[in-house]
Amino acid sequence: MPFDHNDHYHRLLLRRLPTGARRALDVGCGTGAFARALARRGVEVEAVDRDAAVIAAARADASGIHFRQADIEDLELPPGRYDYISCLASLHHLPIGTLDRLREALAPGGVLVVLGCYREETARDRLIGLAAVPVNAVCRLAVHLRERGTRPGVPAPVAMPTTSLAEVRAYAARHLPGFTLRQLLFWRYLLVHRRAR
Repeated sequence: MPFDHNDHYHRLLLRRLPTGARRALDVGCGTGAFARALARRGVEVEAVDRDAAVIAAARADASGIHFRQADIEDLELPPGRYDYISCLASLHHLPIGTLDRLREALAPGGVLVVLGCYREETARDRLIGLAAVPVNAVCRLAVHLRERGTRPGVPAPVAMPTTSLAEVRAYAARHLPGFTLRQLLFWRYLLVHRRAR
């Protein structure tokens, strides 16, 4: 059943797009759904994923977006280049220090948004995860009924997160001045950092 937790939060992430943003980087873009949402808002998008199958699917379904198969860790990111950098359910596939490189690639006033997955560690984490289970089941059923007969998409690689929410918060406190961090339903968090002008 094709309910995608990351797609569910696209509107929330797009509300963090700075006014007048011209250039964006989508890290771990998968099949390109969020990159296409950014492009529809008139933003020039560079989208990167290391998985060849998802990049091939993304290229087949979009024009005007520069999709690149690469590991973000191997790429040279020009300092101050991007007005908006998104990282949807991909940071847990990378060293957390990648946040430093992404921060440096932000233009003054640019925004970094991370829709991240975390390792459940506390009783609160487990309660929120438990609350998500019935909501998840209803959403999956609704999407299944709406999209009956459509071909399934290319699955993105999956990895279990090893970093807890507390560890993400502690890292952000040291490296991302003025960050906000919100725990969300569906086993996700939203980390937002705006670079000073």
